[in-house]
Amino acid sequence: MPRVSHAVASLKSKKRMFKKTKGFWGGRSKLYRSAVETLQRSMAFSYRDRRDKKSDFRQLWIVRINAACVENGISYSRFIDGLKKASVAVDRKILSELAVNDKHTFAELVKLAKDAPKKEKAVKPKAPGLTRAGQK
Repeated sequence: MPRVSHAVASLKSKKRMFKKTKGFWGGRSKLYRSAVETLQRSMAFSYRDRRDKKSDFRQLWIVRINAACVENGISYSRFIDGLKKASVAVDRKILSELAVNDKHTFAELVKLAKDAPKKEKAVKPKAPGLTRAGQK
């Protein structure tokens, strides 16, 4: 039985892979084995970082909102809590855009958060005659 080289298929596969590794440094774009390893690693990083990007942007938005809150004399946590109590449903992305680009509107939101109704803590009644750890 004659030996088959699969040249067309393997060259097509290598060409596809080298197209993806174009621009990599040194042998990582020229040598097949190095290129395959680097490509697999890069794909793993891109998969991971697509998820991490969401967290990074949320952190950025919170930093921006916090800076604007400090300028307006309120803490970040009190501001977010006040907005929740005032039933204002604006996400952090929009709040950060307002904090950077529209300071007047953000100041109005801060005023709204400060004037939100104060929620009183519910005090849990203790059982009569019991002390610490349920002993009499």
